[in-house]
Amino acid sequence: MASTSGAAQRRTRRWLGLSVLMLPVLLVTVDNTVLGFALPKIAAALRPSASQQLWMIDAYSLVLAGLLVSMGSLGDRVGHRKLLLAGSLGFVIVSVLTAYSDTATQLIAGRACMGVFGAMLMPSTLALIRSVFEDREERRLAVAIWATTLTVGSALGPLVGGVLLEFFSWGSIFLLAVPVLVPLLVLGPLLLPESGRDASGPLDPMSILQSMFALGAIVYGIKHSASNGIDWMALTAFAVSAIAGWMFVRRQLSLPMPLMDLSLFRSGTFSGSVAINLMSLAFLVGFVFFTTQFLQIVLQMSPLSASLALVPGQVMAIVVGMAVVPVAQRIQVHVLIPILMAFAGSAFLLVASMGSSLTVLVVAFALLNIGVGAIATVSNDVILSAAPPAKAGAASAISETAYEVGVVLGTTVLGGVVTAYYRGALQLPGFLSEVQMILAGETLPGAYHVAADLPGGQARELMVQAGRAFEGGIGLVSWVTFGLALMAILIAWRTLRTPNTQSAVGH
Repeated sequence: MASTSGAAQRRTRRWLGLSVLMLPVLLVTVDNTVLGFALPKIAAALRPSASQQLWMIDAYSLVLAGLLVSMGSLGDRVGHRKLLLAGSLGFVIVSVLTAYSDTATQLIAGRACMGVFGAMLMPSTLALIRSVFEDREERRLAVAIWATTLTVGSALGPLVGGVLLEFFSWGSIFLLAVPVLVPLLVLGPLLLPESGRDASGPLDPMSILQSMFALGAIVYGIKHSASNGIDWMALTAFAVSAIAGWMFVRRQLSLPMPLMDLSLFRSGTFSGSVAINLMSLAFLVGFVFFTTQFLQIVLQMSPLSASLALVPGQVMAIVVGMAVVPVAQRIQVHVLIPILMAFAGSAFLLVASMGSSLTVLVVAFALLNIGVGAIATVSNDVILSAAPPAKAGAASAISETAYEVGVVLGTTVLGGVVTAYYRGALQLPGFLSEVQMILAGETLPGAYHVAADLPGGQARELMVQAGRAFEGGIGLVSWVTFGLALMAILIAWRTLRTPNTQSAVGH
């Protein structure tokens, strides 16, 4: 009896530990999409430029993505629980400071610092799951819950943002870190064991710098191209990114203990799953980026009303993320993932062909979450299964990096396409001053704030033109993304057709 009771207590302790571990996962993923909902209020308060608005969102994900692999290696050396608690404390402090930013530059800097501490959280959560759950079946379910939480957090961002912004100032979205992470700081030392440490070698600062330059330069080049067209600065940024990426790959292949184990990419199953994971998250975050602005500014919905309109999609993400596990045990992964990606592609096809009405956006968001919610669970399991057991840590770090790079590309590429179309198609009324034309011509929120200072008839005329241009950008990016979804279907069909992937989960 005593042994049975002790086993039950240990099992309860494991699942309580998992629930605590999901708090930072939820917060980090909510932060990836919640800011898009707050952009109209932030733009009113801080008056950022078009480039600054994109950097407000991307500074966090860019820094986080660049440091994930490094922090994963650091956790191997100092212990993942210690790194998780340190990252949580730093994240709380920086979030509170960012909530009271007075300028766009301060907010961008705060977001970048949040990315540093966020990078300490994500690798540690998956590493500690491996330490907490020794039983294979329990660990597989825990990883499925972890993957579902990634998608749920991204989908919940608009709802959380809508509720907070309805009743509080924009800074409340950053103060959310306090009630979410304080329980982890209190309960983490009690429920979570420290992971084993690997002192096999020091971190390589040059590899960290090379990866940051490769990512930072390409994001800057895309942003600059969207705002100013492809000029010598954009081409220089792309060249710097290519050179830094090439140097990073060469260095990783020559180091005895590389920062990122690139040998994993020799497996087509692994490479294909990482690519699908990245693309699906880019689709979701890009959709949230333009939809939240369209609902609030063009359709003039309150933050709460706009967030409630997206609830059906958020529910689908939760349900499908868990329900796909038994389905994936019966359907081969090279068949299942293309089916799921077809749901995501159909969402953008619907918007491209039917326009951006409220009903269309609600249905499209639900379809998108059916695909992305299930893909997150299936692809992460395939990624870990495709890697040798000794390289599970490296595989999880690459998976998490792909997730964050997908978030960056979603806002940078898809958001950049919408912005570029808006700036090229907008027909500004002649009654605007030169300064008003510049502000209104940069972004949709810029036009909204110019309209707030105009008489009723002039304000309506400006917003009609701005809404028409922005909606045209949504149509264009939806066609582009539909094409990318078709490409992703082909990638999954070809790369995942191997004997090692008879099913996505459970084998």
